Amino acid sequence: MLGAVVIDQVIKLYIATHYAVGESREVFSWFWLCYVENNGMAFGIEWFSKLALTLFRLLAVGLLGWYIHGLIRKPEIPTGYIATIAFIIAGALGNIVDCVFYGKLFGYAGWFFGRVVDMFYFPIIHNSAGEVIFFRPVFNFADSCITCAVIVILLFYMKQLNKG
Repeated sequence: MLGAVVIDQVIKLYIATHYAVGESREVFSWFWLCYVENNGMAFGIEWFSKLALTLFRLLAVGLLGWYIHGLIRKPEIPTGYIATIAFIIAGALGNIVDCVFYGKLFGYAGWFFGRVVDMFYFPIIHNSAGEVIFFRPVFNFADSCITCAVIVILLFYMKQLNKG
């Protein structure tokens, strides 16, 4: 879990210190690195104030930590399920670090008001006019950890999820 947070932060700090906000560089025709700062949740959705969102993320990680602590004590719980929950926590922590520290670190906001750094862009399918029709979102390694873990849970661990 710690390794995923470290990888996420190394990538984000590299992008934030070597790219200008909004800058994009093509790696392959189907993969670009783009420096985007996300002030909200997934896909830039802003339903709450920034402080409320950061505090909600901290609460969610605390609850997931409590949940995984209980799971570890049960020998019948598959290790893979525990690992997927750990990756969700790692992804959330990676984005929390941005929110808590990046505003202060990069000098654009105070503590708890930082923006999440996103950089991976996969413009895979284009229409006849050349516009991207799949996959538009720009995301980061932490988002990938969360998304992949949720997919694995849905595919392989629904029984454990239903048991709670």
